[in-house]
Amino acid sequence: MSDRNPQTTPPSIRIARARHDLRNPLGEIIGFAEILEEEAGEPGQVPIRSAFAAMRSEARTLLDRLEATLSDHRLRDDPAAVAGLIADFRETTARIREKVGETARACTAMPGRPFLDDLARVDAAAARLGGLAPSLLAGLHDGEGSGHGEATVESRPDGGGAEEPAGGAAVQVGRGLPSAAVPAGALILVVDDNEPNRALLARRLVRGGHTIAHAADGEEALALLHAQAFDLVLLDVLMPKMTGHQVLSVMKADPALRHIPVIMITGLDDVDSLIGCIQSGAEDYLTKPFDPILLNARIGASLERKRLRDSEQDLLRQVRLAQEQSESLLLNILPRTIANRLKAGESTIVDTFPEVTVLFADLAGFTQLSACISGADLVRLLDELFTTFDLLAQRQGLEKIKTIGDAYMVVGGLPVPRADHARAVAELALDMVAAVRKQFSGGPHPVSIRIGISSGPVVAGVIGRHKFSYDLWGDTVNTASRMESYGEPDAIQISADTHRILAADYEFIRRDLTQVKGKGDLTAWILTGRRG
Repeated sequence: MSDRNPQTTPPSIRIARARHDLRNPLGEIIGFAEILEEEAGEPGQVPIRSAFAAMRSEARTLLDRLEATLSDHRLRDDPAAVAGLIADFRETTARIREKVGETARACTAMPGRPFLDDLARVDAAAARLGGLAPSLLAGLHDGEGSGHGEATVESRPDGGGAEEPAGGAAVQVGRGLPSAAVPAGALILVVDDNEPNRALLARRLVRGGHTIAHAADGEEALALLHAQAFDLVLLDVLMPKMTGHQVLSVMKADPALRHIPVIMITGLDDVDSLIGCIQSGAEDYLTKPFDPILLNARIGASLERKRLRDSEQDLLRQVRLAQEQSESLLLNILPRTIANRLKAGESTIVDTFPEVTVLFADLAGFTQLSACISGADLVRLLDELFTTFDLLAQRQGLEKIKTIGDAYMVVGGLPVPRADHARAVAELALDMVAAVRKQFSGGPHPVSIRIGISSGPVVAGVIGRHKFSYDLWGDTVNTASRMESYGEPDAIQISADTHRILAADYEFIRRDLTQVKGKGDLTAWILTGRRG
């Protein structure tokens, strides 16, 4: 926290800050003492378990005394209360440190020397608390000495140097809970500028089966959030560089981070600040020192809500995928404009087009080939060839109508009319002949293609209710079919109506047909290539 000027800072703010700064070390003592009490479960550890309980009780009583004393009306009505509170802090922290020393000596004599690391944390917190309390509390009474510093532990209770876990990495499991015993759980990021607070939270969460990473400030937290997928963030409100409010705002403005639930953690009892965090998107909040049962309950609730949100998003993704697959399937059956009309609610779709060009194609020699190869090879050959035809038709902007066996039907000029429908179909026909020659050249069984084309009016529409089919009807369709069936292998035969449209741009050979089924005698033309 930044330097403070007691002459300009309102008393209520100075009281809140003093509570915040004193709650931190009190919370550390209470939290680590609770953990020690829980871990001292062996029959021979009953005396030291009682010592841990006594430390916790002393710190809890001091916290209650702090809460009862630090209020505007109490300080105004009873100025002497501050002096009494300062004395309580001196006496209580001295008793806690004395109890820590006695217990540490007992632990040093035990096999494995258990609990010493956490006892060092309790001692460090008590030492820091004893140094902070007089200056912070006296400053409330006389307006001086309201700056705060961090007292440091010079030695561990067992005589060794104090050790502090490195920040910005996954927390290691402490003594009493081997890493092999920790089950897999949520990945949680703890963000707090106070290392003992991070360590205490990490110990609690690891005991709950979670994996923990921690950050000492908001910038480090955001870097970790962009590098790894976290399930939950525990975010301190008051931090240097960036406050918890600012980190929360950045997260909620980032589409990649906004879905991660955030629980705000603060030593302030500023209700308006906490409400602001919730309104900004925080999932919940906890006040220091936190109750372990409440901590687990709120973390569990937040993770469950995230699980439900993730499940909902997964279902939505599945629905979108199914819709896309359904859309793709529908567009393989129907033209896009027709599919859109069906989705819009049209039950009967029938359209008349005055001028289109229809193409029929059939493979000559394919029946003989099918008798000589396996069914799988036959389907593979057709799939490769018709896929090529589909790509060629898409390139010309034409609409494939259907395939029947080894026959292929396509049309130009619908469902969206276009002036160059005949030319586009002629270009497709030339490309199809070239594709068949390429695929079957040099094979043991010759296969060629017959193509028939005719231009004129048609009726187009959708038939069927459960299995849709978009089809064409009219004399133009029949004539195109006859052009194909009366055609020659490796040739494109067109009707007189199509010839009139294309005569200026392509080369043709006239061909007279007699006794065409349903048509009588007809004049047809063989398209041989482009002019020039």
